[in-house]
Amino acid sequence: MRVLGIDPGLRRTGFGVIDADGPRLRYVASGTIVVPPALTLSERLKVILDNLRQVARDTQPDVAALEIIFLNTNPASTLLLGQARGAALCALADSSLAVHEYTALQIKKAVVGTGRAAKEQVQMMVQHLLALDGSPSSDSADALACAICHAHAGPMQEKLERLGTSLRMSGKTRIRNGRLVG
Repeated sequence: MRVLGIDPGLRRTGFGVIDADGPRLRYVASGTIVVPPALTLSERLKVILDNLRQVARDTQPDVAALEIIFLNTNPASTLLLGQARGAALCALADSSLAVHEYTALQIKKAVVGTGRAAKEQVQMMVQHLLALDGSPSSDSADALACAICHAHAGPMQEKLERLGTSLRMSGKTRIRNGRLVG
């Protein structure tokens, strides 16, 4: 499974692509889309949209993973970040990719083992898990971490979704308090 991870930002949007074969992870590509601040908002969003479309075309991922934004103390900043995230979602939808979303806490926990990890810890673990020669930039590391998180969590989510569908279809079996009941 090839996973495209994205760390959205209006100034800098990180992307990272990995191949996951069970527990084995292999680095494919990563980078940062640097958006010129002199552009209008709509032009900045188009830069993100166009570049992520190109990344998807070039790397041919099977699925995408995107970091969920958190509520910031500054509502205007949160809104702008949400618009950058919207441009990323549009690029992924236009590329016909299923999108899975994870919080920063989930991503850090999946990669470092704790949801309170510092950026440097994420960079170091991404470098280690993907056997990279050097440390990726902060934006690329966050995007690669998002892809790694999905590589670990995605297969289990798909199994649970299939299980939930088959349970609902049977009409008799239900899940109550995390247990199957007939």
